[in-house]
Amino acid sequence: MYEDKTLICKECGAEFVFTAGEQEFYASKGFENEPQRCKACRDARKNAQKPEREMFTAVCASCGQEAKVPFKPREDRPVYCSECFAKMREEG
Repeated sequence: MYEDKTLICKECGAEFVFTAGEQEFYASKGFENEPQRCKACRDARKNAQKPEREMFTAVCASCGQEAKVPFKPREDRPVYCSECFAKMREEG
């Protein structure tokens, strides 16, 4: 019923394929308009709307190295760097 269509991105001007599967998905969701941007431009546009995440510096409670975390560390809770946190999760 659906056939692949080649569309032109209104953002960058590149050609992209609107596949039959994507068309079927759009129809199942009730979308009437075809996409106007390629995947890369859609992703860039989506990510541009997200505010930059504030990162905080802390000292890892396990190895003592500096760690960047997306939350404000509290005095009563230990903070771990990515590597130590991953090791703890593996150990159970």
